[in-house]
Amino acid sequence: MAAAYRTANALLRAGRPVLLGAHRLQSTLSYAQAIENIPETKLTTLDNGLRVATEESDHPTCTVGVWVDLGSRYENEKNNGVTNFLQHLILKGTKKHSQTALEQEVARRGAHLSAYTSREQTAYYVKALSTELPTAVELLGDLIQNRSFSDADIESSRKLILQELQEMESCLEEVMFDYLHTTAFQGTPLAHTVVGPTKNIKALNGSDLAEFMATHYKAPRIVLAASGGVHHDELVGLARQHLGGISCKYEEDVIPVLSPCRFTGSQILLRDDAMPLAHIAIAVEGARASSSDVVPLSIASTLIGNWDRTYGGGVNHSSHLAKIAVENKLAHSFRSFNTCYSDTGLWGIQLVCDGLNIEDMLHFTQGEWMRLCTSVTESEVTRAKNILKTHLVAQLDGTTPSCADIGRQILTHGRRISLAEWNDKIDAVDARILRDVCSRYIYDHCPAVAAIGPIEQLPDYNRIRSAMYWLRL
Repeated sequence: MAAAYRTANALLRAGRPVLLGAHRLQSTLSYAQAIENIPETKLTTLDNGLRVATEESDHPTCTVGVWVDLGSRYENEKNNGVTNFLQHLILKGTKKHSQTALEQEVARRGAHLSAYTSREQTAYYVKALSTELPTAVELLGDLIQNRSFSDADIESSRKLILQELQEMESCLEEVMFDYLHTTAFQGTPLAHTVVGPTKNIKALNGSDLAEFMATHYKAPRIVLAASGGVHHDELVGLARQHLGGISCKYEEDVIPVLSPCRFTGSQILLRDDAMPLAHIAIAVEGARASSSDVVPLSIASTLIGNWDRTYGGGVNHSSHLAKIAVENKLAHSFRSFNTCYSDTGLWGIQLVCDGLNIEDMLHFTQGEWMRLCTSVTESEVTRAKNILKTHLVAQLDGTTPSCADIGRQILTHGRRISLAEWNDKIDAVDARILRDVCSRYIYDHCPAVAAIGPIEQLPDYNRIRSAMYWLRL
C-alpha cells in the first residue's frame, strides 16, 4: 500500500489522473514509466551568466541553494584551505545580518541553513516551507555578496576550523581518502585536502579571504538551484532581484582555470601498531565526470559492493567479495567507490581489517578486480545494474538531495541528466562492455595505495602491482 501511495503522488505531481486501487497502480506502472514521470529540470541563464535551475513539484517544502564552481582544486600550497575557511566565514553573517540576526531569521521561519565545500564545488542551501522561498533567496544573495570580513568573525571561524581538523582525525575513513588523494595526485591541486593544513588556517587573514572571494565568486560560475514546491519563473525573478548584481567580469580578464592533475601509481604508509585495525585504500585512475565510462565503472563498483560486519549475515550477499570476507572472517568492513572529477577520477576500495588479515583480504580484492576485467558474467552485471538503479532513485528521495543533484550536474555537465537518461545508459551496458571498460582502467595499471595502522603484513608495492594482472597461458 505504501508503494501505491508513493506512485499515486508521483502521478499527481506529473499532472496525470490517478487510478484508484493499489493493485491496479502496481500492475500498470513500470519502473521506466515512474522515472519518466519525474518533473523535468528547467534552466534559465541570467544576463550576468548566473544559471537558475528548478525541479517543480507539489511538495509543501523546498530546498534552494547556491552552487559555486569552486573548491580546493583552485588553491595553491600557501592558501590551501581558503575555500573552506571562506564557507565557514560566510555563515557568520553579513553587513546586513549579524550571525545572531541570521540564525534567528532562519529559525523564525522554520528553515535550515547549511553549506559544504568539496574539492571542486562549494554550496550554500536553505530548506524551508515553499512559502518562504523569497526570504531564502534573499538570504542566500546577501550571504555571497555582502560578506563582512570582521576580525572577530575571522577569528571565530579560525577557531572552529582548527577544532574541525582535530575532530576529523578520528574519522579514519576521511583521513584515508585524503591520504589516497595525496599520493595519487601528488604535486597537483587534487592532492590538497579540503580543510587545509593547520599552518595555513592559522596564517590566513581578511585580505586573503576577500581577494579569493572577489576572484572566484563570479556569476558564470554560480548556479541557483531549487527543488520542491517552487515555480521556475518566480525563482528566475528572485534571482534577478537578489543575484543579478553579481559581477561576471574578471580583473584584467584573467579567468581562473583548473590546473591539470596527473595520476601517479604510488603509496603512502603510516604504520601504527597501537591502532586496533588496519585501514587501507587502493585505487586506480578513474574516469572524468563527463566520460561515457562513468556508468560501466559505477556498475563495476556496485559489483564489488559495500559491506560491514555490523550488518549481520553476508554469506548470501550479492557481493562476491562480501561472501569471501564473511566465510573467511577477513574484514570488518569494505567500501567500493567511483569518484569522478572534471578531468580525472579515482576507482577503488577502502578496507578495514585486522593486521594479520591484510594480505589475504587484499589478495581476494584484487582477484575480484581481475575477474571484472576477464570473466564477469551477464547475470552478475544485470544484478548490479538493478542495484545501481535503486541507489540512484533512493539518493534523490527528498528536495535537498534533488536540489544538490541539480546544482552539481549543472556545474559539471551544463545540464541535468535525468533519471530516465541514466537508466538508458545503465541498460546499454552488458558484460562484454563492462569487461572492456574495466580492462582499460584496471588491468595492468599502477594503483595508488594508502594505509594506516598495524600494517606490517601489507605486501610491498611491487607485489600489489603484480596482482593487477593475471598471467595467461
